[in-house]
Amino acid sequence: MQINQLLELNSNENSLGMADSARQAIINTLDIGFRYPDDQRAQLISKIASINSVAENQISLGDGSSENIRTVVQMLLNKALNTGKRFQVVVPHPTFAYAELYAVRLGVPVVKVPLMPENYDLDLQNLQKVADDFDGISLFYLCNPNNPTATIADTVALKNWVACSPENHYFLLDEAYAEYVTAPSFESGIEWVRQDLSNNLIVVRTFSKLCALAGMRLGYAIASPQTIASLEAFMSIDNTNLSGAVAALATLEDQEYLERSLRTTNQSRQMIEEVLDELELRYLPSQANFIFHEIKGEVATYIKKMRENNIVVGREFPPIEGFSRLTLGTADEMAVFIAVLKSFRRQGWI
Repeated sequence: MQINQLLELNSNENSLGMADSARQAIINTLDIGFRYPDDQRAQLISKIASINSVAENQISLGDGSSENIRTVVQMLLNKALNTGKRFQVVVPHPTFAYAELYAVRLGVPVVKVPLMPENYDLDLQNLQKVADDFDGISLFYLCNPNNPTATIADTVALKNWVACSPENHYFLLDEAYAEYVTAPSFESGIEWVRQDLSNNLIVVRTFSKLCALAGMRLGYAIASPQTIASLEAFMSIDNTNLSGAVAALATLEDQEYLERSLRTTNQSRQMIEEVLDELELRYLPSQANFIFHEIKGEVATYIKKMRENNIVVGREFPPIEGFSRLTLGTADEMAVFIAVLKSFRRQGWI
C-alpha cells in the first residue's frame, strides 16, 4: 500500500471489505429491486434467531443498531410519560454516544459516570448509585466491549447486577464488537436473554463490524417477546432494504469469510501490540477491532500529524487524556501506520 493513500482508521469499519458472497448476492437481486423485501427480511430474522437460539419474536431488525438504540430510548420515554414517572439514561463516560444523543434530543436527562480511573473499567457501583438515587425509570446503556476502550465489563458482576435489579431499571447492552472477544470469561447478554435473567434486558448487535456491512445499515435487538413487541411500536416500518438483507444472509452463511475477517483483525492487533510494546506506549487489552493506546504528547497534535501523513485516527475521548483510538485495519494498513508511528518516535513526537 502506498503511503499517499488515505487510511481511514477512525470509525472502526472493517477494511477487509464485504464478502464476495455478499457482493454477489446484491448483484443477483438487482433485478427485483422494485419489489419490497418482505421475504428476505423474514429470512434474515429467521437466520438471526437460529444463530442465537432464540425465537423469531425475540428479534427486532434495525436500520443499523443505532435505530435499535433509539427505539429503546423512545419506548422507555413513552412508558414513563404514560405512567407519570421520570426517566433518565445512565451511561459510562466515555462510551459510544448514540444513546446519549437520542436521549438529549428527546429531552431526557443523561447522567454520565466516569470509568474507573485506574483501569478504565465500567464503574458498576456508581452507575447503580445514580439509579438508586433517582425516583423513576433508569436505562443503563452499556457498550460491552466498550467504545473507545475496547475492554469488557466483569461478567460475573454485570450478570448479577442485571439479575438483581428492580423493575424500574433497564439494561441496554450494546455488543457491536462481541464477535471479536477472546477473553474466556466473557458471556454475551444474549445468553442471559435465553435464560430469562431479566425482562428489562435488551441486547443489540450489528452487521457493521465483523461482517463489514456498515454501509448496508443493518442491526438487530434481542430481548423477551414482550419487550420486542414494545420496541417494534417505535420502529420504522419497512426499515430493511433488499441489498442489506441479502448481503447479511450471504455473509452469515459464509463461514470462510467470517473466519478470515476475525483472523485479519487478530493479526493486526498483534502487530500493533508489538510496536506499542517496543515503543513503551501503554494500551488497554483490546477485545474489539480497535485498540486504545497511549500517546506521549498532545493527542490533538498527534491526530493532526497523522492526518498530514494521510492517516485518519480516532478523535479525543475526554475525560481520558493522552490516549488515541486506532481502528485495526488490514495487515498492509497496519504496516503503513507502524512506519509512520515509528517516524514520530524518531522525531520525538510521541
